[in-house]
Amino acid sequence: MKPIPKIALGTLLALAVAGTLGWFSLDKETRGLLKTVPTNRDLLFWTVPQRDAAFRALDRISLLAKWRVVEASGTPRPLPAGAPIKTLPDIDAYMADQRSSALLIVHDGKLRLERYGLGFDADGRWTSFSVAKSFTSTLVGAAIADGHIKSMDDKVSTYIPQMKGSAYDDVSVRQLLTMTSGVRWNENYSDPNSDVAQFNNHKPEEPGVDALVSYLRKLPREAPAGERWLYSTGETNLVGILLSQATGKPLSQYLEEKIWKPAGMEQKATWILNKTGQEISGCCIQAATRDYARFGMFILDGAAAGGKPTVPEGWLKQATSKRADIGQPGRGYGYQWWTYDDGSFAARGIFGQGIFIDPARKLVIASNANWAGGASDPKTSQAREVFYKAVQKALDDEARQRK
Repeated sequence: MKPIPKIALGTLLALAVAGTLGWFSLDKETRGLLKTVPTNRDLLFWTVPQRDAAFRALDRISLLAKWRVVEASGTPRPLPAGAPIKTLPDIDAYMADQRSSALLIVHDGKLRLERYGLGFDADGRWTSFSVAKSFTSTLVGAAIADGHIKSMDDKVSTYIPQMKGSAYDDVSVRQLLTMTSGVRWNENYSDPNSDVAQFNNHKPEEPGVDALVSYLRKLPREAPAGERWLYSTGETNLVGILLSQATGKPLSQYLEEKIWKPAGMEQKATWILNKTGQEISGCCIQAATRDYARFGMFILDGAAAGGKPTVPEGWLKQATSKRADIGQPGRGYGYQWWTYDDGSFAARGIFGQGIFIDPARKLVIASNANWAGGASDPKTSQAREVFYKAVQKALDDEARQRK
């Protein structure tokens, strides 16, 4: 996934900002970023220390990126403390292996573990990367409930007329959400020539056309729509443009109205914009880890707040259950959610961001990290899956002991 517009950074920027604002007037996240300002242009290829500093501060300096604010709720949802879970694996060792900046476990509405690392804390905001995809999916459900999107089977070009005549003429909103468009895409994070590394550099061939729309409408079809799953951050970003066109609102405003305030988020969030001023809907919400956990609780409640549902009846069940086969036993893909055959599901972002939700156990695990092994490090990713199962087992053991 391609997180933010490519940015040219350097020592001169650090000196200019520090000199203008006064070094000691800056918060610790901004100072940390300025100390390690990357000189290359793509965060997929930044060093570990550069990522450590940047992931908590992407929305601190407008010269680096633009963003819109998502205001907090006036009545934050409580996160009461619960008893520690006694039979978990060694948390210090797990967090060190993950290079974890935050790990929260909420069970039955109670916060049973809250730990931070890498100098991060509960007051800071960490970037979501592709965890944002699951927020975007929920906003699609809200737009259907509000009547802005008439049907999941409507074609993409119904809402983005500039896609007419492209391979996306044959693609429905549903197929866009399940990543089964059949359109060619390369999401290789280690390849600087892949689509995910290139599309933010694209210049539209005509004025008034969004750069992403211009890039995607040139891609060829490789398979019939609906028959093949292929992970594509570009298509989630297209969902965001579709949402903005359908609702007539910026995504950050719609997020604030439909999720952030109703769900009782404690801190403001920000959403990074692309070069044409559109929220990058496949990425880049900056939020407190407690509020990522609250999003998980909101989803556990059926995407409802105060008894009022945000999405149509039955829609969330479809969104969080297997809609597409991803070629991994016991797993699948829903509407921008990764699914498990046991009924649990997850939002995932590169470098270790995640929200794991298990409705049967009333469990939410929110985590942020900066994996040393890279964007989608398979070894560290698998270790996180093992940890999820260990938490589930610990809760099952507790339940058996209570009987």
